[in-house]
Amino acid sequence: MKRMIVLAALVGISGSPLLAGGSSVRGSYVEARTAEVFTGGCMMNSEAGTAGKEAILAWKIDQGSYNGVSLNGLSVVAAVAGSSNLGTVEMGGDRPSIHSRVFVDQRANPAQRMALVAMANEYSNGLVGTIVNVTPTAINYTENDQQVQVSAGEVALDVNKHVTHDPSCGAQLWFKPLTQTISADDATLGMTDLNLFEGAGLGVKWSDHFKRSAFFGTFSR
Repeated sequence: MKRMIVLAALVGISGSPLLAGGSSVRGSYVEARTAEVFTGGCMMNSEAGTAGKEAILAWKIDQGSYNGVSLNGLSVVAAVAGSSNLGTVEMGGDRPSIHSRVFVDQRANPAQRMALVAMANEYSNGLVGTIVNVTPTAINYTENDQQVQVSAGEVALDVNKHVTHDPSCGAQLWFKPLTQTISADDATLGMTDLNLFEGAGLGVKWSDHFKRSAFFGTFSR
């Protein structure tokens, strides 16, 4: 019962201003979809109706606070699954129904966990959608000149920073990042070597490899 009450509180604050205070956060962000974001028109049209319904979004806060709660050194990861391609709105369609699992840094105290969930919801423009579970867990977010790697519970993400922008078949950038954390101008396209969610609660699991489906960058808000 206690766990259910805590979960309800964590989920509830994503839509209500229960926390008070200013927000100033900087850190790193990475995302990967289950569809190419840089590809040819034929591939994009093929995937538009059958793929791209899932994504992983991850934030690592270097320094700052959200709604007055310090988040220095903490991370939050969201695995999201929609009823249709998450880029439907960019293609002129209606926004899909979305459910998510949110993984919060196990080092965070209760107030920080609530702030991390609220931050992820706001910075994703509400893409986090209906949260079915909030899981405190160890989050490993590492980055070097070659890769960005994230692991959190049943989530694993490995993004190669050096993607080949192959212009064959009319390849172009079709989508923008799923979050307002970084703009399209500030985001860098990456090659997703691994995009994995093998948990419960979303009605789907996925394991995606070697797609030009990731964005990464630093943010300051």
